[in-house]
Amino acid sequence: MTPDFWRGRRVLVTGHTGFKGAWLCLWLTRLGARVTGLSLPPAGDPNLWSLLRMDGVHHLTGDVADADLVQGVLDRERPEIVLHLAAQSLVRPSYRDPVGTFRTNVLGVVAVLAAAAKTPGVGSVVVVTSDKCYENLERDAPYAEDDRMGGRDPYSASKGCAELAAASMRASFFAPHAAGGHPARIATARAGNVIGGGDWSEDRLIPDIVRGCLGPAGEVVLRYPAATRPWQHVLESLRGYLTLAEHLAAGTPGADSGWNFGPDRADERSVAEVAAAMVKGLGRGRVVTDPAAPTLHEARILRLDSTKAGRIGWRRGLTFERTMRMTADWYMAWAAGQDARALCEAQIDGYMQEIGTIDA
Repeated sequence: MTPDFWRGRRVLVTGHTGFKGAWLCLWLTRLGARVTGLSLPPAGDPNLWSLLRMDGVHHLTGDVADADLVQGVLDRERPEIVLHLAAQSLVRPSYRDPVGTFRTNVLGVVAVLAAAAKTPGVGSVVVVTSDKCYENLERDAPYAEDDRMGGRDPYSASKGCAELAAASMRASFFAPHAAGGHPARIATARAGNVIGGGDWSEDRLIPDIVRGCLGPAGEVVLRYPAATRPWQHVLESLRGYLTLAEHLAAGTPGADSGWNFGPDRADERSVAEVAAAMVKGLGRGRVVTDPAAPTLHEARILRLDSTKAGRIGWRRGLTFERTMRMTADWYMAWAAGQDARALCEAQIDGYMQEIGTIDA
């Protein structure tokens, strides 16, 4: 990642009011980018987007699956780089609204890429999907970028479909894959389970722990304590997206493909281990296991092979212990009354110093 690359760049971030999108917009503005965001209004109270108070981002609201709306935004804003994060991003809500999940996660990708194919000046598009895009056989071996797409639950299947849709659009409308196609280069990015300060999403482990341990009950109830995931700090995955966008813009051979950005195998942990580490970091609360058998399917084990990311200079920068410490410190400081934006800025600046050492 080259900080100077972003200074003055016109960047469109979809899903900017979400957890990852808000962190990304703050980072981009600190790098000097000219950021436009397109998303639904922020959900829940509190939410990170509202707490960050980013007047420097051109904030637009709308449905990313509305092709005419998306085309109008690109026509007006003329972004050089598009970072497509907008999504229905949770497994359990996908059971309640499968139609909405597929609409947002698949048609949203098609709408963004169709608009990019008609917009002069767009040079790079990174479509963010998920590690759950793979057909999960519950195997011990990690999934690499050329493994089969799939998904049993609606969310996972929608992400597999999003990958197929992005590959089809790239082959049909963008050079050099399509003769006479638009010169923008298109890639997809698949990260592990992303955690960090400022996430209050429904049915997500870290927000559930924070709500439980800092709330009146003083406990967090786990549904799947043995489930193993590739946990990583939000800044790790965002650095992957930014690095990939730079390589697309530079025309790096093979960059316009799918990429995994996940932690090292040694940093994978079970849900129970993550909960215990978070409770320890918060300094309060206790973990309780739900004795009732889960009624909705969720994968028990999922690992990513991120070897390919080394080709573009990305590798894991934070250990599991460092990730949990940063996350717990953020929530404890915020609960004590510290400003959310100042907390995020301090962690971004500290992280950039750390990865400068890593990349040297």
